[in-house]
Amino acid sequence: CAGLTGPRGEAVTSAGRRWVLVPGWLRGDQLQQKIICPGLVSCLTASPNGLYILAGIAESIYLWEVSSGNLLAILNRHYQDLTCLCFTDDSSHFLSGAKDCLALVWNLYSVLQVESTQIPDPRHVWSRHTLPITDLCCGFGGPLARAATASLDQTVKLWEISSGELLLSVLFDVGITAVTLDPAEYHLFCGGMDGSVFQVELCAWPVQRDRNFQTERENGKTFKGHRNQVTCLSVSTDGSLLLSGSHDETVRLWEIQSKQCLRTVTHKGPVTNAFIVLAPANMLHPDSKPNVPLPKFSKHLHGTESSDAQGGEGVTLRLGLHQQGSGESYLERAERLYSQMCSTREKNLMGDQEQLKIQVTDLEEEVRTLRKINKNLFEFSARFLTKSAK
Repeated sequence: CAGLTGPRGEAVTSAGRRWVLVPGWLRGDQLQQKIICPGLVSCLTASPNGLYILAGIAESIYLWEVSSGNLLAILNRHYQDLTCLCFTDDSSHFLSGAKDCLALVWNLYSVLQVESTQIPDPRHVWSRHTLPITDLCCGFGGPLARAATASLDQTVKLWEISSGELLLSVLFDVGITAVTLDPAEYHLFCGGMDGSVFQVELCAWPVQRDRNFQTERENGKTFKGHRNQVTCLSVSTDGSLLLSGSHDETVRLWEIQSKQCLRTVTHKGPVTNAFIVLAPANMLHPDSKPNVPLPKFSKHLHGTESSDAQGGEGVTLRLGLHQQGSGESYLERAERLYSQMCSTREKNLMGDQEQLKIQVTDLEEEVRTLRKINKNLFEFSARFLTKSAK
C-alpha cells in the first residue's frame, strides 16, 4: 500500500511489515524516514491535502500529522484487522474497511476535537456486507460524495456519504478485491478474484438498487488479461485509461473504450498497489530536494505523558515558500510570466517586420528582373520588325 503526502505531494509513503517507509518522491534512491509501528501495517493512505497520514495496524487506525509528526489519534472501532483506508477529495472525511465486514465513515475534524482519553464515534457504520471488505473508493464532492465498497461476498455497494444511504448494490460471479470510479462517475470498475476487471454503468436505465452483473451477458464490459486476483485499480484524469495491478506480478494499462491492453509492466512479486498521479514539475531534475523535509514521526499519542516527555507541548508552523524567502511569491511569479509573454509578443512582432522587409526586397528584385526581360524583349521585337520592313 502507498500514498502521496508532504508539501505539494513531494513524498510517497509505503508500508511493509512493521514500518512505514517515506522514500523521496523526487529522488527515488533517497529514504527520508522509516517509521517503526507497533504492529503489521495492513493499509496506508495520505490525505489529498498532504496534511495527514492514516495507517491500519491490526484493528486500529493510526492518524499522524505530517507537519509536526505527532500521532493525533488511535481509533479502535473495528473488531478485526483493517484492510483498506481512503480519504474524501477534500480531506474532511475518511473511510475504513476491515475483515469484520464493516465500513466506517469518520469525520476528520470530529476525530481531532475529541480528547485522547475518549473514543470518537464514526459518522456512519455500514454493515450490509457479509464477508470481509477488500477495497474502498470515494468520488468527488467532499462530504456530499459517493463511496464504493468491495467485498469477498461478490458484491460492490455504492453509498452516499452525507446520508449514509445505500444507493446501489451490484452482484458479481466472483469475489471483488478492488474498486474505483472514473472522474465523471459514469462507470464503476471492479477487479475480481479471477483476474477480470468489470465495468459497471452507473447511469444505466432503468434505475435499479440491486443489479446482477452477468459476465456472459455483459462480456463487452470486461477487461481480460490478468491471471490472478486484481489488487488495485486507478483511472486517468481524462477517464480514457485504466491501470490495474494483480497478484500475477504484472501491472496493465488499458484503453477503456476499446478494452485493449496498451502496456504491461512485469514485477518480481505480487503487485500490492498502483495508481495514476500527476508528476511534480521538478521530478526529473536530479538535484531537486523536498521543499519541506518531513519531521520524525511520533510513536506515542500526542498529549500523553510519553509524548510530552519527548518534545513537550507546542505548535508547529510550516511557512510557505514565499514566506520563507526561498522562492518567489505568486504575485512575483505572475509579473514574471506577464513580462515573458510581453517580450515574446514583441519578438514575434519584430520577427514579422523583418520577414516583411525580406519579402519586399525579394519582390522588388523580381520586378527589376521582369522589367529587364521586358526591355530586352521589346528591343528584340523592334529589330526583327525593322529588318522585315527593309
